[in-house]
Amino acid sequence: MISQFPNKLLLFCIVLLCYTSQSYTQQDEFNSTLSSIIKSKPREYVQLDSLLKPFERDSIKMKQLLNTSKSNNYYEASCYALNALGVINRNTSNYNTSIKYHQNAKKYADSSKNVELEIISLNMIGVAYRRMDVIKPALDYHTEALKTAYSVINPSKTVRRSIAVSQNSIGNIYMSLKQYDLAIDQFEKSLKIEKEGNNQLGLAINYHNIGYAEEAKGNLNTALTNYKKSLEYNNAIDSEIGRVICYNSIGGIYLKQENFEDAEPIIRTALDKALNLDDQFYITSSYINLGALEYKLNQFSIAEKNLKKALNIAGSYNLKSSVAEASKLLSKINERNKKFDVALEYYQQAVDIENTILTEQNLQYVNDIAIEYENENKNNQIKALALENEAVRLRLERNKNILLYTSLLLGVLGTVLFIMNRTKALKRDKHILTLEQDMLRSQMNPHFIFNSLNSIKLYIINNEKENAVYYLNKFSKLIRKILMASKEKETSLEDELETMKLYMNIENIRFSNEIDFKINVDPSINTEITKIPSLVLQPFLENSLWHGLSSKEDNKKIELNVIKKSKKFITVEIIDNGIGRLASQKIKEQKKLKRNSVGIDITKARLANFSESFENSYSLKIEDLYNNEKPSGTKITLQIPTRKLKTKAET
Repeated sequence: MISQFPNKLLLFCIVLLCYTSQSYTQQDEFNSTLSSIIKSKPREYVQLDSLLKPFERDSIKMKQLLNTSKSNNYYEASCYALNALGVINRNTSNYNTSIKYHQNAKKYADSSKNVELEIISLNMIGVAYRRMDVIKPALDYHTEALKTAYSVINPSKTVRRSIAVSQNSIGNIYMSLKQYDLAIDQFEKSLKIEKEGNNQLGLAINYHNIGYAEEAKGNLNTALTNYKKSLEYNNAIDSEIGRVICYNSIGGIYLKQENFEDAEPIIRTALDKALNLDDQFYITSSYINLGALEYKLNQFSIAEKNLKKALNIAGSYNLKSSVAEASKLLSKINERNKKFDVALEYYQQAVDIENTILTEQNLQYVNDIAIEYENENKNNQIKALALENEAVRLRLERNKNILLYTSLLLGVLGTVLFIMNRTKALKRDKHILTLEQDMLRSQMNPHFIFNSLNSIKLYIINNEKENAVYYLNKFSKLIRKILMASKEKETSLEDELETMKLYMNIENIRFSNEIDFKINVDPSINTEITKIPSLVLQPFLENSLWHGLSSKEDNKKIELNVIKKSKKFITVEIIDNGIGRLASQKIKEQKKLKRNSVGIDITKARLANFSESFENSYSLKIEDLYNNEKPSGTKITLQIPTRKLKTKAET
């Protein structure tokens, strides 16, 4: 047994190495793709999807895409990234977060005037609402997507695919309202489009939905045939979530046919796969199926346990239909156990929830919408002809009106220039405010606050009252100073240095007070009247601590020097004897969870803004220190301007 251990360890190391290598390769591929996209900026969804599809389920990469595309004003890629993040959250049942992502995607689609992305975003919002059984907004968004798609005169493949998605989703809404024939009609329309485009995922979805409607009508054999067709397509595209859906549905048919021998393994397989996917919607469905199976087998206590699991998850994620279904089964179990009061309570809960979905108002609303969008395609053909005639008329009038438009343009030009200048000033003010808010968030880092309080708590637990009181006072002073500094754009050098002492005192607790921190100030500098941006030095000290000294074993030093080398500047030097930037970067790359620090970037932006009212701008230099060609630390040299520009009154 002992001799096998080295072999297992070697195997583990090989697997880990392969995984790490694969992760780096995927990141390199993504970085290359991202660079190409930002350079070429494709507008069509098909082009974007063909390049980004391998990475669309990776939230980290999609957030990287979002940030990069935002900074490059590339709205189409921002929209794609937001929709991908919305789907990721929807598949883990975070529906409210999913809706927010898709709504932001819709805004970027509108900004880019990209109809394809607008339709896709509308459908995504509708799907999230539908999964929550919130009927009206789901139907509104899908209908708006359908109307917009029908308004496109020569629809692309993407637009045709979006029409199929809208019709499929509207069919699902009919299903929720028990309008099964209307639902099947919508699914078959969607299925026709998916067949034309040979979209296997769409075919899998529609065959399953048709099966679900046939099952609800009592046509179990027809339903089973459609479910098996759906499973074939899901296997062809290797969709794990599709398999979960089909396994649950096929297991449900076997239950109704009382074929318990075939039902049990497929239902348990569906539950295992749903748990691995962590999709709460399908986990709930699997537990309900399993509970129904155990009820049929008279295993009431186990069935009740699994149904309560389903009920808790469904209640937590507002899955109304699942709450109703689980409650009905729990009512039956309690009735069999002669707990009639509990049975009645569960039954009433199920009835109340179904009534909120199946209201007469909802049914009328759906019927009205159905009539409206069924005629939409014909109306749009008429509109297209009318638009063509209108275009001819406008061309005739254009020449006559061109002089009038020119005159109006000259009149409006002055107003536009004024508005542009005003907008520019407002954007600048907003940018300044954003920087100050980002600065406060950076200083009030939840991890720093939590860890500091946790360190103080240890003193209390260890009955070190004096240390606890001492550091608690320091911590409260630091928080007060941070909050006060957040109200001011600049502060005195004296206040800044005092705040940095407090910050280092608090951080030093976590380093077991091993850090030797010193501040040296040139006597010629009047620290009370010298102004600098508030809390500007903290990000540099934090970098020295966590990138330079945290991985060093002993002899940890940080020296902060304030020097007056010129009348125009004060020079701040932050010198640590840490491991150096190269070694720190290697350690960072080895970490599985990586966090991009934005503190330095925010500080640079604030320094640039601060420098605008001075004769000279700030400068920042970061040097690696060496001793006998070995890294011996890092030196940060920051020059902050002190001589302001002369005003007109002064000249």
